Parts: sequence; structure tokens; C-alpha cells
Amino acid sequence: MLIDTHLHESKYSGDSFITLEEIVYRSMEMGLHGVCITDHESNKIKKEAEVLMKETGFLIITGAEILTFEGDMTVFGLERLPGKKIHAQELTDIVDKAGGVAVCSHPYRQNNRGMGDHIRQLNLLWGIEALNGSTPWHHNNKAFELAIELGVSALGGSDAHHMQQIGKFATKMPDWVKDERSFIKAVKEGYTIPVEYKEGIYEVVDCCRSRKAV
Repeated sequence: MLIDTHLHESKYSGDSFITLEEIVYRSMEMGLHGVCITDHESNKIKKEAEVLMKETGFLIITGAEILTFEGDMTVFGLERLPGKKIHAQELTDIVDKAGGVAVCSHPYRQNNRGMGDHIRQLNLLWGIEALNGSTPWHHNNKAFELAIELGVSALGGSDAHHMQQIGKFATKMPDWVKDERSFIKAVKEGYTIPVEYKEGIYEVVDCCRSRKAV
């Protein structure tokens, strides 16, 4: 399974210029098997996503990107999102209680939304976005190295807000990932490999930037 784990659609993310339908059909063209819609502080696209998933047979997981006081996290398995800004530890505690997972988004991006080394202070951590499509490589590389150091899942996501960004990075997961529950299981158990789209194929990228086709 190849899943772009971080995308924003235009209805509920005001800074996005792509619709849910455009995301899905472009992702299918690129050879992806699924996407995660992670709108800013919103999971309201879920019902529409479920309808489109039935129509297309293409996996659509609805999460959300939540800005905490320390930085952004993408969350999955959380039906009710926080109604106000909270600390990252509070968010991970809420997600854990719900049986979901939270992933530190683009931790070393320099726009006051990356969590940076505060990640080390979290008592609970499932994953780090090692490859983000809107982040410079040296910041991605640092995030990748931190995921390896801490022994947590490393994920890849495009963070797409425009059509040309879709699928730039993705995450390779086992074929048994078929829904939100199995996606969460894969992240918790470390069955994730960040990949990059290059010349029509997805390739595994390690933190030294060597590649191998998948």
C-alpha cells in the first residue's frame, strides 16, 4: 500500500486549492492506493470522503492537522477534535485514550508550526513525518534522523495544497492496511516506510538520500 498521509482539500482547509475529488483522481493516476485528508483543525470532510471511497474503491482516511502550542500534529482515530488550542502532550493523551495515533508534522520547518526538539519531551509518540512535500530537504533529513533515533514510525506525506504537490512523498505500508483501524495499527507497530515520487515511480529514501524503487 502506498498512501499519501498528509493532504488538505479546499472545502475545510482555507489555504488549499484542490478538491477532494481532484486529490483522489490525481492520486490514482500516480499509482497511490490511498490518501489521508488532514484538514486544519477539521475532520468534517469524513462523510463526503466515505461516499467517494465507496464510489471509487480508493482508500480515503480522514484525520486532521492540529496546531498545538508546541507545533503541528496530524491525528487519526479522533472523532471529536479539541475545541481550543492545547499542548502537544494533552493532544497525545486524548488521542491515546481514543485508540488513535498522532504524528509530529514537519517538525523542523521554520514557520512556527514545527515542534522541533520538543518532541523529545513527549511521554507518548507514535510517529514523525520524516518526508514532507513543503519542507526543505535538510529539515526533512533532520526529522528522519530523529524518527530513527527515537525508534518511532517515519512517515511521508505531500502536505499538498495545490494539484502539483499531490503525492510528492508518501508512505509504504503493508497490504493489510485497508481502513482507518489498520492504518493506525501499522503506524503503532512501525510498518511504515517513507517514499518519494520520482520519474513516475515511488522510491524508498533513507536519511542519506539514497533511493531504491518500490
